Amino acid sequence: MNIEALTTKFIETRNATERICEPLENEDYSVQPCLDVSPPKWHLAHSTWFFEQFVLKKYKEDYQVFDDDFAYLFNSYYNNAGDRILRPNRGLMTRPTVKEVYAYRKHVTEHVVDLLSKSQSEELLECLEIGVNHEQQHQELLAYDIKYIFGHQPTFPKYGGEFLIQKETHSEDFIAVEEGVYEIGYKDNEFCFDIELGVHKVYIHPFEISNKLITNKEYLEFIEAGGYENFNLWHADGWDFINSNNIKAPLYWHLTYGKWKYYTFNGLEDLNLEEPVMHISYYEAFAFAEWKGMRLPTEFEWEVASSKFNWGKLWEWTASAYQPYPNYTKAEGALGEYNGKFMIGLQVLRGASIATPKNHSRNTYRNFFHPTMRWMFSGLRLAK
Repeated sequence: MNIEALTTKFIETRNATERICEPLENEDYSVQPCLDVSPPKWHLAHSTWFFEQFVLKKYKEDYQVFDDDFAYLFNSYYNNAGDRILRPNRGLMTRPTVKEVYAYRKHVTEHVVDLLSKSQSEELLECLEIGVNHEQQHQELLAYDIKYIFGHQPTFPKYGGEFLIQKETHSEDFIAVEEGVYEIGYKDNEFCFDIELGVHKVYIHPFEISNKLITNKEYLEFIEAGGYENFNLWHADGWDFINSNNIKAPLYWHLTYGKWKYYTFNGLEDLNLEEPVMHISYYEAFAFAEWKGMRLPTEFEWEVASSKFNWGKLWEWTASAYQPYPNYTKAEGALGEYNGKFMIGLQVLRGASIATPKNHSRNTYRNFFHPTMRWMFSGLRLAK
C-alpha cells in the first residue's frame, strides 16, 4: 500500500472508531460488567497506545509520550512492552477522563500523520498497517462490549440501528464437496495476519455443508426438546460450563411471561425466529450439531467450501483447535505476542460478522476464542 493510501486509511480508521462511540454518554465509557468486556474508554486509549508504542516511539525522532502513565494503564498483554494493570481492573479507571482520552487520540493521530509526511520507510509502513488492522479489530470488539454493557442494564437501552443482523432467507440445502487435496492459507498480496500464512495442503474427505446458518427457530426447537438437559449431547467441559453458570439459552435471550425475548441494539424485542442464532459458545454449537445428528465443519472444510455459500453475518464456530500452520514463526519482540502465544485451548471461528470491518472479511481469516465465549457475534453452520 502506498503512503497516500495508507495515510488515508489510517485517518479513516481513527474516525471510524470514534463514530462507533458517538451514541455513548460519558457514563457508558468506563463500565466493565465482566472480565471479558473492556470499557469503551479503554479501547479508545489502547488502540492509541499501540500507535504511540510501536510507531511513534520507534520511528519519530524526539517524540515525547503524551502521558507516562498511559503505557501502564492501556497496554493489554504485551509483556515485552512493560508492566500493565490487570485486565479485571480496567473498569476501575475513572481517570484519565473521557475528554483526556480523546485528547490523547488527537495527539497521537496528528503525530502519526506528521511522521508519515516525513518518513516513508518500508518497515514503518508495515508497522503502521498492522496498527490500522489492530484498531479495526478493536472496532469489532467495541461493538461486542457496548452490546454487553447495554444488554446487562435493567432498562435495556437502545444503541441504534448499526450492527443489526438480517434474516436467513435461504431454504436449507447441503452442498457436496468432493474429497481431495486442497490448498489452505492466504495467497494474495494484500495485508493478512501471520497466522493466515504458510500456504499448505490438506486432505479433505468428502462431506456436505449447509448453505445457511442455524436460525433462532431451529435453536428454539433444540431448547424445547431439552437440549440443555441432555448430558449426552455435550462435551464434559461444556456440560460443567452450562450447569455451573445456569445457562439455558443463548446470551441475551430472556423468557418473559412464557415468551422469548432477546436484546438487540434496538433494545429488548420479541425473538425473531428467522434470524440466525447468535451469541452461542462453542459448547452450545457442538451440542446443537450433536442433537441434529451432524457436526461442525473443520476450519479447512469451511475454507474449501466457502465459495459455495454466502457468509459474513456471524463468525462461525468450527471443529478446529487454534494451531499454527506449517512453518509459522512468531515475530520477535512485543509484536510476536500478537497471535502466537494464544495457540492453546482456543477454538477457530471462520467467516466474518455484521461488525467486521470490510477488509477483514476474507475466507482465510482465522478468528479464535475460548469455547466458553458467547459475547462475540458467533453462530453455527452444520456439516455432515
